[in-house]
Amino acid sequence: MVEQALPESTVTLAPHAIGTTSRRHLSGLSLLLREPRVLLAGAFLLLLLVAALVAPAVAPHDPLEQDLMLNTLPPAWDSEAEPGYLLGTDSLGRDVLSRLIYGGRVAFTVAIVAALAAGVIGTTLGLVAGYFGGWVDAAISRVIDIWMAFPPVLLSILLVAVIGTGVTSVILAIVVIDWTRFCRVVRSETLQQAKMEYVDAAVTLGTGRWRILLKEILPNVLPVVVVLLSLEMGIAVIVEAVLSFVGLSVSSDTPTWGGMIAEGRQIIYQAWWVLVFPLVLLFATVLAFNQLGDGIRRLTDPVLRR
Repeated sequence: MVEQALPESTVTLAPHAIGTTSRRHLSGLSLLLREPRVLLAGAFLLLLLVAALVAPAVAPHDPLEQDLMLNTLPPAWDSEAEPGYLLGTDSLGRDVLSRLIYGGRVAFTVAIVAALAAGVIGTTLGLVAGYFGGWVDAAISRVIDIWMAFPPVLLSILLVAVIGTGVTSVILAIVVIDWTRFCRVVRSETLQQAKMEYVDAAVTLGTGRWRILLKEILPNVLPVVVVLLSLEMGIAVIVEAVLSFVGLSVSSDTPTWGGMIAEGRQIIYQAWWVLVFPLVLLFATVLAFNQLGDGIRRLTDPVLRR
């Protein structure tokens, strides 16, 4: 454990160690880039994110444009398909591919904003609880125990039903629920880091407690937080899809993957593609976030790297 923490702690005490740390991170990054599943997951998520950002430019049709004369058209490879509708249309004649692309905007907005907000709150409380201990740790730990006693999905549905629908409401519901995940993990990691020799050395040099927490312990906890952020984004995508499925996310006029799944379930025997394509994309997105988080964990964990 001392060997693991020593390079991080000497960044502020021994400037010559910065080069060694940088070379080690570059070596770990090169190993990470050699893993095909991590590269594939990162490329897939980047492709989805770019498509969502430039949706008006890449979507073949307006996602809200309806044409009942073209309803439930099959995908392009079917003999009854119409040109220009690669993944077919839904019951109202709306292009499925365009709705998938625009649905990615809601999914990534919720995933990124909610994960970052939950990460900031949970990490801050976890650092304070783990390092200062005493009644502060006891109070925060009791709140976490009470909060985690409620089923997450049911609590999120209840919160959105109370505060109203919309992207902001979905994000708030996820943050209120999932900050505990960050807090518990960061608290545990902080307790371990607080016992390291580099912390004792900083105390001996007269460094203040808050400075030790922010300058010494936090950099060593950040890799764990990054992994949690990646995993939390996948969870946020699922929660948003669930809320959209039950009609508690954004308005029905806004395309969402969960809303498409709910619609496709009703016409699965007439148009299976309306249900299958958003389901596959949702599964692939969550799997990609998990694979990316696992790859980052391998990069930052010296035991797994060896």
